[in-house]
Amino acid sequence: MITGAAGGMGSVVADRFLANDDIVIATNTGADILASFAADRSAGDRLATIVADVSKEEDCAKLADASRDKAGRIDVLVHCAGFFPIRRLEEITVQEWRTVIEVNLTGAFLLTRAVVPLMKRRGWGRIINFGSSSIFEGVPGQAQYVAAKAGIVGFSRCIAHEFGEYGITVNVVARGLTVTAPVKKNFPPELLEDQKKRRGIQRDEVPEDLVGTTFFLASPDADFISGQMINVDGGKNMH
Repeated sequence: MITGAAGGMGSVVADRFLANDDIVIATNTGADILASFAADRSAGDRLATIVADVSKEEDCAKLADASRDKAGRIDVLVHCAGFFPIRRLEEITVQEWRTVIEVNLTGAFLLTRAVVPLMKRRGWGRIINFGSSSIFEGVPGQAQYVAAKAGIVGFSRCIAHEFGEYGITVNVVARGLTVTAPVKKNFPPELLEDQKKRRGIQRDEVPEDLVGTTFFLASPDADFISGQMINVDGGKNMH
């Protein structure tokens, strides 16, 4: 199951699992974008698309039911869904703060709680949450987003302890500023250029840069890795 699957990052992650002949449950909030995503792929019955808002408890229950009906289980949950408006702290309304927290953090909680019984029943599972390397240095204008992504790290480490006995691992892929269509639209070119200069690998980060790490964490090769954050930002932040 991949959330935000029709977006710039989620779609390339979904493609990697489809290429492995996996069954993919792809979810996004927009019906049109999901329909376009499915139409561009010849995956047959290995791809199921479901419109859902992960910040809503009832939608997360619907996704868990869909996985049970489609495959009888869920092996891997990749939480890519995200929302990152740029707004200075004094301009953020309480509702805007809550929306960003709900999509980026509460959604991970709700969906994990909904699907983890399917993993526990099988005695194996992978939960991979997308974080952000912005938590290392902070980003002006994104206090709500960075707070949510810092929360993702703490949340993932806690449940890694809770679910380890069931053969379930939980890890975080922390991305740098990744050049997707929304980023190109909303971020000034000089900021993207500055990001490149501050990296060890001095080029744009693109969605494809996140696929290998995500697929590795979902594989049996990562059986003994849990509660970890892997920073994929081209060497901008080194830990």
